[in-house]
Amino acid sequence: MQLTRFTDIGLRVVMRLAAADRADSKKHSDRRTLTTRDLATELSVPYTHVAKVVSRLSEMGVVHSRRGRSGGLMITELGRDARVGWLAETLEGPGEVVDCNSPEPCPLRGACRLRGALAQARTAFFRSLDDQVIADLVADPTGAVLLALRAPQVTPDHTAARARDHTAD
Repeated sequence: MQLTRFTDIGLRVVMRLAAADRADSKKHSDRRTLTTRDLATELSVPYTHVAKVVSRLSEMGVVHSRRGRSGGLMITELGRDARVGWLAETLEGPGEVVDCNSPEPCPLRGACRLRGALAQARTAFFRSLDDQVIADLVADPTGAVLLALRAPQVTPDHTAARARDHTAD
C-alpha cells in the first residue's frame, strides 16, 4: 500500500514538530515555534502543501497554531502520543485500495473477493503502525536528523540580487 503525498507530508510535519518539542523539553528552555514556511523549507515540500496539511492537523488537535508576530506551530499532547496508524489512517481518509467503481467499472465487482481481502489488508496495515507513537519515531538517530534540518541560509549578496530581480519586474 502506498500513502498519499498528503499523509507523507503530514507525518513528516508532526515528526519535525515532535523533535523540536523533545529538544526544547530537554533544555527546559522557552519553546521556539516553527512556522509553516520553516517546515516547508526544512522538509523540501511546497509551502501550499504544508499549509493544507497543517490546517488539517490543527483541526484534528494534533498541532496548535498561533497567528501573529510570535506565532507558529507546536505539537500538542495528542500529537506526541498519537498512534502512527491512527494518524496515517485519519490523514488518508476513508477509501479503498482499488477503485472498483471507476468510470469503467471492474467487470468482476459483483462476484469479487479481492475487494474484501484488500480492505482487510488496509486495516491490518494501519493497525500494525499503531504499535508506534509519534514520540517513538523521533528518538535518536531520527530526532537528531530532524533537528539538523535547517532552512538554506540566504547570503546578503543573494538577498540583494533577489531585490534587484523584483524591482526589474
